[in-house]
Amino acid sequence: MPNIKSAKKRVTVTEKKNTQNKMIKSAVKTAIRKFNQAIDAGDFDTAEKLLPEVASAVDSAASKGILHKNNAANKKSALAKRLNAAKAAAAAAPAAAEEVPAAPAAEVPAAEEAPAEKPKRTRKKKEEAAE
Repeated sequence: MPNIKSAKKRVTVTEKKNTQNKMIKSAVKTAIRKFNQAIDAGDFDTAEKLLPEVASAVDSAASKGILHKNNAANKKSALAKRLNAAKAAAAAAPAAAEEVPAAPAAEVPAAEEAPAEKPKRTRKKKEEAAE
């Protein structure tokens, strides 16, 4: 424990800032978790509504120096990308179910009928062939 008055103050200030930073980080993580849960549940309307809120929380943390600005940009980009990919996959799933399966393809010739490949020539075989 510090004895000097200014050192004591630094300890208390650091503890306060540490708890504030933890609260903000936790809020960002919670917002991201809610967004991801909405996508996992297939609730894209809720996820679209949550995306601006999550982006705002991430930007707020970046402006306060808790997250680096590039880290914040990467997080927002990844979230938007995940939402778009999930929506595209959900839209493609019903379309794939509606497609009629194609007729069976002609039989593929067996592997035995395929021409045999030449064995690779090793250095020893090359030297023997040269002699």
